Amino acid sequence: MARLVGVDLPREKCIEIALTYIFGIGRSKSKKILKDTSIDPNLIVKDLSEDEVVKLREELRKYVLEGDLRREVAMNVKRLQEVGSYRGTRHRKNLPCRGQKTKTNARTKRGKKKTVAGKKMALGKT
Repeated sequence: MARLVGVDLPREKCIEIALTYIFGIGRSKSKKILKDTSIDPNLIVKDLSEDEVVKLREELRKYVLEGDLRREVAMNVKRLQEVGSYRGTRHRKNLPCRGQKTKTNARTKRGKKKTVAGKKMALGKT
């Protein structure tokens, strides 16, 4: 099992997808990393050689990932809240802060969707 940046990569997936299990790596960054290390993107994780794992470790040191990235994002949100910016207040109230509408779609505001039963009509009255 390949362990990179403190994350166990799933053994049965191809390396291009498996790298996205690391916080801070998406599909495009995964493709770039594999291109820079000249590793086949379709290679399965369990088939990686030790040399390839070492290459990946060296390449991943160039990026801010996992715990450091989470800490950085949290500090950015905290800074926005302390400054008192609009985005900071939206974060504090747990509302969307990128301009989405909140009347219908903001589940962050109202929690999980609950179905409400409709009213029954009385018979004989029109």
